[in-house]
Amino acid sequence: MRQADFATPRAMAATPSTAATSAVQSNMRATDATGAGGNFSSVFRQVQGEVARFIEQGGGNATSLSPQGRAYLEQSQPVNVLGSINQGGEIGEVQQQFLASIKPWTEETGARLGVAPEIVAAHAALESGWGQRPLRQGTGTDTNNLFGIKAGGKWQGDVASNVTTEYEAGSGAALKKTERFRSYPDQASAFRDYAQVLLDNPRYRAALNTGADAGAFAQGLARGGYATDPNYATKLTQLATRLQRTAAAD
Repeated sequence: MRQADFATPRAMAATPSTAATSAVQSNMRATDATGAGGNFSSVFRQVQGEVARFIEQGGGNATSLSPQGRAYLEQSQPVNVLGSINQGGEIGEVQQQFLASIKPWTEETGARLGVAPEIVAAHAALESGWGQRPLRQGTGTDTNNLFGIKAGGKWQGDVASNVTTEYEAGSGAALKKTERFRSYPDQASAFRDYAQVLLDNPRYRAALNTGADAGAFAQGLARGGYATDPNYATKLTQLATRLQRTAAAD
């Protein structure tokens, strides 16, 4: 995960739901050539559905997927957002400490947004690298900006400039840019501002009141333009689903 890939609304690059990768295209066209898979678009939709169900069920052993599904999953998730969670679903000590430190704010924010607190925690973990890659001021001071929210013209608070990766609309090319981000005095302020951003912007309405449905929340943010990362919704859905399963097992 690159720091601050996600921020307030901007142009979206093509998402995995609308643009197949070259590896998946090759596999599916090979299937079409044998006549076993019908036309290309039909096979692609089947693969999308297969991978979506796999993620909704919390991931796990990808060998249960078809060859096309495994190729799609691999290409659509170039960054392993579950790298800090072992194959047994257990979260490492550093990650547990991060989740414990933000728990009061994830519960408060989840209640305001109408979503499960684990989904809010996953969002913070995804964007901040489990709190290990925080946005910083030029002096090295932590901005407490766990959600990569940019400082637009109406922002009256402190600002920090950081390098971020943006994905160009259409081509999906990754570009490094220096952007201005919001800086907060503490984590509580960061979570409350994050909630207000989502509540105030009608583009994120579909993400609100989605309860424990991590996929619906992630898709609502993605469609609203929260991030330019074409794999954003997939990453957030998978991580949030795993955190929910871990919480249920406790």
